[in-house]
Amino acid sequence: MNSERFLVDTNIFILLFNNRLTDPLPDGEIACSVITEMELLSSPAMTSPEELLIREMLASMTIYSIDQDVKEEAIRLRRKSRLKLPDAIIAATAMCHDAVLVTNDNEMQDVPDLKSRQLAVRQ
Repeated sequence: MNSERFLVDTNIFILLFNNRLTDPLPDGEIACSVITEMELLSSPAMTSPEELLIREMLASMTIYSIDQDVKEEAIRLRRKSRLKLPDAIIAATAMCHDAVLVTNDNEMQDVPDLKSRQLAVRQ
């Protein structure tokens, strides 16, 4: 059985941790970029229990590294859009791994050829 692959952006995890998502994460294979892993784990205000929780969650999913294909696609995206480099790498990772990017970043919604999905949040 083939399940759809979803690459979850950093902002979705932050909304999830802050209990602000009203939509669940989609059913299917959940993955993230190494950029998201680094962004989640690099907060100076993070407590040890929070770090442990994040590391346990990340251990349950595929984390995609930056390979040559992702690097070249991110370069192409940066040249054609106003995306910041980390966002271009995350978008390129989704594109190179045929994944739907789950993000609430409006700039990501405008990337041509990027399959994306937003989730509802409580205000």
